[in-house]
Amino acid sequence: MNRLALALPLLAVVAACSDPEPAPEPTPTATVAAPRTLVAADLDLASLGAKIVGPQGPQVETDLSAANRMVGQMTSFVACPKDAQECVPGSMPEGTLYTYVHRVTLAEADAAPEQPTEGPEVVETPPTLFRTTAPAHGFSGAVGYSKADAENALGDPEAITISIDSGQLIWRVTEGEGWKPGTTLTFWWQSTLPPAGPAESYLLEVDGNQSVASGPFPAEDKPVEGSKAR
Repeated sequence: MNRLALALPLLAVVAACSDPEPAPEPTPTATVAAPRTLVAADLDLASLGAKIVGPQGPQVETDLSAANRMVGQMTSFVACPKDAQECVPGSMPEGTLYTYVHRVTLAEADAAPEQPTEGPEVVETPPTLFRTTAPAHGFSGAVGYSKADAENALGDPEAITISIDSGQLIWRVTEGEGWKPGTTLTFWWQSTLPPAGPAESYLLEVDGNQSVASGPFPAEDKPVEGSKAR
């Protein structure tokens, strides 16, 4: 038999064995958005128009309690732009921005024993913050607080930083002398969506205590079933 005829099948076997295995397909991984700092703007009440009047009237009031005691009170409202004489979401033009405003007043503090300022007994000061506990649906990117309130309550108009984490807005006290009992801080943000009604979608954390707060909050913007895209 011809040696060449014997060699050809052998070469084919060797070539088949030397073929590389196919590379495994890459596994997709979810991208998690990192928290980012937002630019805080001052509250300008002159830029606001009429308020939305809901089942509880033009304002929603809620008591804030934690550890079986009252820690404060929150008053919230939602307003249309300043030229609006009435703020009726179903009648407002497309593109209307709704401003959500939350005024949080701390309760007067009970007398507390003086805490050590140095030594092993000193513990880290717990954070003081106000936040949404759900993504701020329709958030326009405009957000801030009253600088005058911060000056009065914290001793520094620039004492608050704002960030967004997984769509949730967080106002955090990072400077100043601490939130004085009996004083008020006012937080605001804008959404392209009107409120769906009061919801327990806010949280106050102060002196290590957390208190869930109810206030106007927009529902997630979902297309109406059966509607046609325009």
